[in-house]
This record gives sequence, C-alpha cells and structure tokens, in this order.
Amino acid sequence: MEYFVIGDDDTVLGFSIVGVLGEVVHTREEALSAWQKVLERKEYGVIIITEDTADLIRETVDRYLFSESFPLVVEIPSRDGKFKRDLRELVNEAIGVSI
Repeated sequence: MEYFVIGDDDTVLGFSIVGVLGEVVHTREEALSAWQKVLERKEYGVIIITEDTADLIRETVDRYLFSESFPLVVEIPSRDGKFKRDLRELVNEAIGVSI
C-alpha cells in the first residue's frame, strides 16, 4: 500500500523528499483529475490532500472521508498552516451526532 499526495507545490515537493509521489494542482479540474487518477491505481491506499485542495472538490473528498472504506483520505493543513475545519465539526459529520 502506497501513499499519494495532492496539493500545492510546496506540499508535493516536501512529500517527494521522503519518497511519496504526488501531483500539484491549482484548479478544481486539476484536483478532480488527480483524484480520479489515484482512485484508478489500486496500489495507493492513502491519499494525502491539503485542505485548500480538498475545498476545491469538497463533496468528492467528504464522500470518501465519511462513507468509503478505501482508500484512506488524510486531509492536512495547507501551506499557510491553518486548519480551517474544526475537529468537532469533522467528528459530527462522521458519526452524525452533535458533540
């Protein structure tokens, strides 16, 4: 099982240093294209995606975050280092109960 990262230039470059392949995206169309490529390749078990990139294709990402079992999707803060989504909000969406 391999990792694949989708995000901005700095993030993809940083992950490539440790051997993780990835794709730099700037638009919604590029993000959707990269997402589809990863899903077609069964060797990728973990998709790492920056928050800004995930926001471009939020419905697609959330479908895999909360309902699909494979691949595992890990959303990370974007290059500015601020994670805009609240952990409580993510848990509420995942389990359907407000905490």
